[in-house]
Amino acid sequence: MDIFLLALAALFAGFVDSIVGGGGLVQVPALFSFLPGTAPATLLGTNKFAGIWGTTVAARNYLRTVKLRWGMVVPAAVMAFLFSFAGAYMVTHIPPTYLRKALPFILLGVAIYTFKKKEFGASNVPVFAGKRETQMAMLVGAGIGFYDGFFGPGTGSFFMFLFVRIFGYDFLRASAVAKVLNVACNAAALAWFGYSGHVIWMLGLLMAICGIAGSLLGSHLAIKHGTSFVRKMFLGVVVALICKTSYDAFLK
Repeated sequence: MDIFLLALAALFAGFVDSIVGGGGLVQVPALFSFLPGTAPATLLGTNKFAGIWGTTVAARNYLRTVKLRWGMVVPAAVMAFLFSFAGAYMVTHIPPTYLRKALPFILLGVAIYTFKKKEFGASNVPVFAGKRETQMAMLVGAGIGFYDGFFGPGTGSFFMFLFVRIFGYDFLRASAVAKVLNVACNAAALAWFGYSGHVIWMLGLLMAICGIAGSLLGSHLAIKHGTSFVRKMFLGVVVALICKTSYDAFLK
């Protein structure tokens, strides 16, 4: 029964994550709930292994329809990978206590801004071009990549928000970029967890298959219904993140 529920959680996590990120909101609590005696690092490693496949499939699905400038995306993904690995290393030395308490307020600001700006992310009007866009994307990849390795919740949503707010992308294009950069972040963390033996490979494989199914469905719906649908999902996930991170920081 527990395996079935974990598979179901992975399916829903893949669905949500493929649209706006935040699949960890579903998958991580499920793993901790059903495997309470397992080391947290092993559960997080299993989550990364299960999640990276669905995120990769979602990215591939988006890229069939959404055209990206790879000269910008690849350097940003490299920075995301390197700094995510650095963040994962850093968290073993410095606990993210203050960031944990600040995060709900940062997310609340993101939600209020997105809700008030009805036109936010509705159209694709790039602000930068060429080398300048690549440099800015590398900074975003480095900053959010480090955050993902150091702490993690809402990484995909932060990528999306910044590519809409700073770069002028619509939500659909921002979601496509976020998926590629998320794959890089997850690969860095998975490299560390796998090397240190903190992955339950068979369980992760089962959850990965379910996550892929959810990702295919979610990315298909996002591409079919467009920016408006993604914007609504984004707001829903950010509100859920606010509730979850507030509970973790102040009530747990």
